[in-house]
This record gives sequence, C-alpha cells and structure tokens, in this order.
Amino acid sequence: MSVKDQVLTIIARQALVDVSDLKPETTLDALGIDSLGLVEAVFAIEETFDISVPYNANQTRDDVVEGEFNITNIAAIVAAVEGLVANA
Repeated sequence: MSVKDQVLTIIARQALVDVSDLKPETTLDALGIDSLGLVEAVFAIEETFDISVPYNANQTRDDVVEGEFNITNIAAIVAAVEGLVANA
C-alpha cells in the first residue's frame, strides 16, 4: 500500500467516512475532524510510518499552514507525509 493510500485510510477512519469520499481539496474541517481528531490522526501517521510529524497541537490551523506540516487539505497532508517518509 502506498504512502498516499495509507494516509487516506487513516484520515477516513478518523472522519468515519469511506476513502472514496476523500478528494484532494477536502479539508479536515469539511470532514468534521476537530483538533483532538487531528492529534489522533497525527499519532496514527507517526506510528504507521515510524516518523515524527512536526505538529504542535497548541498551534492554530493557520499557524500549521505556515509551518512544516501543512494541513490545509488532503493533498497537502499526503504531500507532507510523503516528504517526511522520503527523508526518514
């Protein structure tokens, strides 16, 4: 399973939706994923890929957009994780 497929599976599980419902432009807000859900998804991503995601739960979403781990939408999250995996 590719990095993208695994990330989509984690996000879909967190949002309680089918993977086919996820589009690249879909935001976490649109999926109903709150800050706790985001933290749980980040932990799942770290565990799945044995990486450390540079995400601080105390940051606002606007801060994270400017930071190292972009969570603006599904495509950005997948790209961020792929980058972290490639550099691991």
